[in-house]
Amino acid sequence: MRGNLFAVAVDLVVLTVRRAELCVLLVERGAPPYAGTTALPGGFVRPDEDLADTATRELAELTGAATGATGHLEQLASYAAPDRDPRGRVLSVGYLAMLPDMTDLPDLVRSPADPDAPTAAWRPVGPLLESPGELAFDHDRILADGVERARAKLEYSTLAASLCPPEFTVTDLRNVYEAVWCTTIDPRNFSRKVTSAEGFLEPTAALVTGGRGRPAQLFRRGTATALHPPMLRQR
Repeated sequence: MRGNLFAVAVDLVVLTVRRAELCVLLVERGAPPYAGTTALPGGFVRPDEDLADTATRELAELTGAATGATGHLEQLASYAAPDRDPRGRVLSVGYLAMLPDMTDLPDLVRSPADPDAPTAAWRPVGPLLESPGELAFDHDRILADGVERARAKLEYSTLAASLCPPEFTVTDLRNVYEAVWCTTIDPRNFSRKVTSAEGFLEPTAALVTGGRGRPAQLFRRGTATALHPPMLRQR
């Protein structure tokens, strides 16, 4: 990495909702620079890879999860400050991944592709945003950008369902909105809005029983990608 040459890397903001909290997947770096510190997962782009290929590979290697029917992956932004990496000029492209809280994603994750790699852990986002400085490189900024992108996406798109299991109740969906937006939402108004939004939810024939009141309807994510009208958060 000499002269005007750039190394190109990908950093992932992997979000899920666990135990009613928005969480991000972080790794402990095992090599310099910043050995022993916490960082977002990621890696350098291989010669035969496009950026999206690297992001998909890194996500699959770390979590075993594939995006698509079970999640969402999109490019976030580029980060290329001259001093962001002490090894030299590194252009990093951030990606935002949103995954449901699947049972095969434990609190501690070890890469199935590299058993010797440091473990990764799901951490609540709130404390990291409130007290930045723990993450290596400029990952505090990338994390903040990823969380704000996710929050904004939930206003105008149906991506909240990508943080839910394949079949979910309206309460499950409301819990996602509340965790991502760090707020409390009126249940009746929320149910009316999401069930009347065209293409947002697709009802199934199944019901959830065992709780108080009448059984809850189970839904799947519908075919719509945009949310009309939008679900605006309180600022």
